[in-house]
Amino acid sequence: MGILEQPKSASRTLRVLARLLAYPDAELREHLPAMREMLHAERAVGAARLAELDALAHSLARQDALDAESNYVHLFDTGRSTALHLFEHVHGDSRDRGPAMIDLAQTYEKAGLYLADGQLPDYLPVVLEFTSSQPPREARAFLGEIAHILNAIFGALQKRESGYAAIFGALLELAGERPEPVKLAPDPPLDDEWAEPVVFDGCSTKGQARADQAQPIHFVRKHDPRQGARS
Repeated sequence: MGILEQPKSASRTLRVLARLLAYPDAELREHLPAMREMLHAERAVGAARLAELDALAHSLARQDALDAESNYVHLFDTGRSTALHLFEHVHGDSRDRGPAMIDLAQTYEKAGLYLADGQLPDYLPVVLEFTSSQPPREARAFLGEIAHILNAIFGALQKRESGYAAIFGALLELAGERPEPVKLAPDPPLDDEWAEPVVFDGCSTKGQARADQAQPIHFVRKHDPRQGARS
């Protein structure tokens, strides 16, 4: 019987990929060189994928700030096929979405990580931040559980010829999966896509961030109350 290969750590790579998926504001673009260095230092993904991620970083750095931000909003906030909230791809606006959110938030809490107010647990950069905190084997297994969603977004981004597809290709590689062709259903008209059910009282659940506002990730570690007051 062969010995199963232990996945190597990709914690820093996962954090960088999470950051690259955030709104490309001035702070993110300022840190692009450091993020590239971290990716190359850890080498958790292959050389070809690193080259694609380099190309994405260079593209973000070269673009006019307003163009980079506008392109991001158009790409991730105007269609469900590229939505960064994972349960959009699984549950849509069904009643199952709420319990799924609760279950995922509880998974984070069991690891000692608590979301800030207003942060949704299925936002992919949040998911990746959590995954980066797990041991290598568990991190790979967790990515494998969402590989079908990552693959669908990867295909949608490739169809749009977006450099952001490199991030999803890297995530599939870290999950030990190969990208596979996916038949994509056309996105509904934008007016229908942004129509809200009454239960949400008009509060948008579709986009990741407003055009003029970044959506930071906030995980907070809380001390065990039996060990004293929380800081």
